[in-house]
Amino acid sequence: MEDNCKNTVDEEYMRSNFIHTIIEEDLKSNVYGQRVHTRFPPEPNGYLHIGHAKAICVNFGTAEKYAGLCNLRFDDTNPVKEDVEYVNAIKEDIKWLGFDWEDRMYYASSYFEKLYECAVTFIKKGQAYVCDLSADEIREYRGTLTSPGKNSPYRERSVEENLDLFERMRAGEFENGSRVLRAKIDMASPNINMRDPVLYRISHAVHHRTGDKWCIYPMYDFAHPISDALEDITHSLCSLEFQDHRPLYDWFLRELAFENPPKQIEFARLELTNIVTSKRKLRKLVEEGYVSGWDDPRLPTICGMRRRGYTPEAIRDFCDRVGVAKSLSTVDYALLEHCVRDDLKLKKPRIMAVKRPLKLVITNYPEDRVEYFEVENNQECPEMGARQVPFSRVLYIEREDFMENPPKKYFRLFPGNEVRLKNAYFVKCEKVIKDEQTGEILEVHCTYDPETRSGSGFTGRKVKGTIHWVSAQHAVKAEIRLYDHLFLEAEQAEDIDHFELDGMKLNKHSLEVLEGYIEPSVAGAAPGDKYQFIRDGYYCIDTADTTDEKLVFNRTVSLKSSFKIKKK
Repeated sequence: MEDNCKNTVDEEYMRSNFIHTIIEEDLKSNVYGQRVHTRFPPEPNGYLHIGHAKAICVNFGTAEKYAGLCNLRFDDTNPVKEDVEYVNAIKEDIKWLGFDWEDRMYYASSYFEKLYECAVTFIKKGQAYVCDLSADEIREYRGTLTSPGKNSPYRERSVEENLDLFERMRAGEFENGSRVLRAKIDMASPNINMRDPVLYRISHAVHHRTGDKWCIYPMYDFAHPISDALEDITHSLCSLEFQDHRPLYDWFLRELAFENPPKQIEFARLELTNIVTSKRKLRKLVEEGYVSGWDDPRLPTICGMRRRGYTPEAIRDFCDRVGVAKSLSTVDYALLEHCVRDDLKLKKPRIMAVKRPLKLVITNYPEDRVEYFEVENNQECPEMGARQVPFSRVLYIEREDFMENPPKKYFRLFPGNEVRLKNAYFVKCEKVIKDEQTGEILEVHCTYDPETRSGSGFTGRKVKGTIHWVSAQHAVKAEIRLYDHLFLEAEQAEDIDHFELDGMKLNKHSLEVLEGYIEPSVAGAAPGDKYQFIRDGYYCIDTADTTDEKLVFNRTVSLKSSFKIKKK
């Protein structure tokens, strides 16, 4: 069933929010003094994607629900991969989604001195040591999920030696990878994250905020809980992959004696069909030229979806409908497309556009005559008004709306058949003009019945087919980009450069570029403006490649829905 009415998704798609249940119990028990304070902590090492959009909605949305606060904090603890470009892009994406951190934007790097002091505290308590094992040796000593680890030969260094080595690490005396600082917890713990995790590593790299002041950097698992506590976060909402890290999160805060520390709550990350959301894999697509950039409309990045024409309202609606779950599942991408249609259908004008043009000549229509038809901008929203659409002797129609030898039940144009030109006249095909060399159809010659003008009160014979058109004399030429899924299941996709991710292969037909014609009402429209092309889909004027000389439309989503819904 096509999604043709508002709010018709069945309640089975609206999952309960267990996070709100936990928070409401905390409020009843006055655990945090009636405060709700969350945070969104992205790493500035890439652009945000649809999975991050869910995390943003969960964190900011939860704070909004309980009249609380939500911080934006950049987890900038790995200068090798981070850049101010990503910082700016993340801020733009969050604002575009409709959320505001107000004056609460923070950086983990702002706490570097405090984090260093916390590490020294652990050393003095005999709970941290400098380890000289290599990264490979640390992995070997750590053991496996079924076998315990074994102690590092450097685990019993004295407090004095560890303090001296750690201070010399900070001073830049040692090379990258030569030493790390590790917590001393339990190498036999059934939770592998508790087996003396690394707290600090050496990295002689320039940080985008602190420059070369530091050459040791804290690990995420160490910096994150302490940053949460320093900002008085009450509920640290994160994805399910950090569930096994929660004992370590709690251990750090307990041993540092933070009063009333934050509570970590994990929820399932968002997984959709036919996309990848790994930053590493997205970066590979960008850097190796498989896509045009981070904002390529085929990518699930927020900037890519924005360029394609998705709206923040649709994305937030999608995140609400998916809900918050405790277990992993994969959501049909068609649900996101459904939300986009649902948001756009009552907001945007509906115009005529021809993607694959075929010339139609009305032989009995005066050559110098031009008529104007009044056409509603959106039949479902009369308040959007109407526009004047020009009509002339030579038109463009969709090539698929004409067949010389049609099958049964083909009600569009063919020799001898009559159809209505939408909002205009009946026309009858009289002749077909072909290329003598190739046999390609170049023109369709028709006659029109002037008594059948749309809106004139005509009540005579009826025709079964109606097709759209644009006046060749007045049409605006445009590049029209049609998008399909970037990835397909491996068995569905043709091999392309042996590029494969998670059992999926690149779809070599994910982008089709056409030269078409649009009715003249789009003249003067701005990049980012959105329209429905009738009988086709929703389109957005491209914000990157549109110029004064070149108009580019990206197809946002087709009109046809593959998402099954139930009416209430």
